[in-house]
Amino acid sequence: MLRCFLVTAIILSSLASPTPTRAQTDPSETVEFGQEREDLRNLRESLVEAIIAGDVEKQVTYAHPEIMTTWQNNDTANGHDGLRSFMEENLSKQKIFQGYTERPTSDVVSLYRDGTVAVAQGRSVPHYKFLGKEFDLENRWSATLLQDDGAWKIVSYHVSGNIADNPLLSAAKSSLIWVAFIGFAIGLIVGVVGMKMTKKIA
Repeated sequence: MLRCFLVTAIILSSLASPTPTRAQTDPSETVEFGQEREDLRNLRESLVEAIIAGDVEKQVTYAHPEIMTTWQNNDTANGHDGLRSFMEENLSKQKIFQGYTERPTSDVVSLYRDGTVAVAQGRSVPHYKFLGKEFDLENRWSATLLQDDGAWKIVSYHVSGNIADNPLLSAAKSSLIWVAFIGFAIGLIVGVVGMKMTKKIA
């Protein structure tokens, strides 16, 4: 019995006190990848500045040649050419994006394969101007990055908003209510006028 207890104690001690090494890919070992995480933070901030400035070419430099992206409007843009076309097309339209109320931040950053692959997710609150209205829309985003020739490159990126509760949906609902009310009022007026004309004819 004592022997079993000692063996159990040794096993539990080894699990509670792991010896981290550079080869570990457990994302919880944050200390092992301090420089990599700092480089990722610098990339995020530089990318945000390029987005705010509308610098498409600068944004593309942070993307892997085979990048895959999915956006809030359900559009996808893949590769440097696809990403560049998507951004230029959106910039050529009425400037909807007005900057950030809250800049993108990361909730989780996990590192794998000796710190050469990163998976991150976080949130941002962009400010938009659309159809004469200005509003904020909270986004959730996720990205996968890898080290390419010593530099971090974004391989995939996905961003989405809450389709069930957002300012655009609220505005649309308000518009529909007004349209329904106006339609009802017009229908009521037409009905009353029609009845009066029918009585006169009779």
